[in-house]
Amino acid sequence: MTTVGVLRETAGRERRVALTPDGVGRLRRGGEFRVLVEAGAGRTAWFGDDAYAEAGAEIGPRQQVYDESDVLVVVRPPDDLAALPAGRILIGLLDPLGDPALAEMLAGQGVTAISLDLLPRTLSRAQPMDALTSQANVAGYKAALLAAEAYGGFFPMLVTAAGTSRPAQVLVLGAGVAGLQAIATARRLGALVTGYDVREAARADIASTGAAVLELGEGQNTEDGYARQLAEDEAARQLAALTSAVPRFDVVITTAKVPGGRSPLLVSEEALAALKPGSVVIDLGGNVAGASDDTRAVTEHGVTVIGAPNLASTVPVAASTAYARNVVALVSSLMPEGRLISDSADEVMAAVLLTHGGDVVHPRLRDRPKAKESR
Repeated sequence: MTTVGVLRETAGRERRVALTPDGVGRLRRGGEFRVLVEAGAGRTAWFGDDAYAEAGAEIGPRQQVYDESDVLVVVRPPDDLAALPAGRILIGLLDPLGDPALAEMLAGQGVTAISLDLLPRTLSRAQPMDALTSQANVAGYKAALLAAEAYGGFFPMLVTAAGTSRPAQVLVLGAGVAGLQAIATARRLGALVTGYDVREAARADIASTGAAVLELGEGQNTEDGYARQLAEDEAARQLAALTSAVPRFDVVITTAKVPGGRSPLLVSEEALAALKPGSVVIDLGGNVAGASDDTRAVTEHGVTVIGAPNLASTVPVAASTAYARNVVALVSSLMPEGRLISDSADEVMAAVLLTHGGDVVHPRLRDRPKAKESR
């Protein structure tokens, strides 16, 4: 029987867990898997050890999970990966494009690494495994709530005996999964919402929500669903147009990322300075000048800027539940009898397999120059 281990997350401010008690039950249903959970692994996501035990998992200390697990499932790479023995399988959101040194380290340890964030959204069979989408959905929802909490006025128009308050004007930059969920949630809260994306198809998605579309010129047509990194002159024109448009809004939420590339700058220092005092900017995508991760600051002009790259972890029950279902779907597909399939032609396996047999095997990373830095 194959043992799947669940570790407590060690990344700062990470509250999610890779497998919930519900996920344990789903995974054990076929009888191929034993599940071993580190004591306290689900505590910050409000899943207690008793709930895991009731679902059929065994509870043990961290070293036991490392020693006895054939497969380890995580949300993000743990700090003590050096403890992972050769021949094990590691599954998680490993961010190898952002940290290629991690892939080299895992290959050197003889670990088979599977990274869920390499899964293309165009594979219809892989949709139940799409953790980037499930977590972005949670992040977009929370971004709208965070913006409403930080904004000093009402999101909806309210008519009271004391008068009428106008609705907040909200601009969402980037209409991927997170952006569309932020748009939808802000609209449910009663705001007047406008969305922007450089991709033509995404503009149609914005319009389908009932939000207005900010038109700034020509858009991209994409094959894989993701935006490409703009050329320098294109980026300059986009930033100039946005710098003119952004100050019209009370709240700005940025969600634009380029997989494997640098996030585009969408809100310049000039745009921040031109926003009205009391305005709010929520930066999910790393698109705001001067914004820092996991910080909240008020500029000298009275604009609240919140860097929030990991919002999904602040909704740990929903985010963990969705992520666990992604993990179960992946494991069930790639290990149908408790053993990893060896079919290199399998489209999902080819998409997510990062390291195997002591080598970095993913085509987007294996031909890169070796990273000099060490973890």
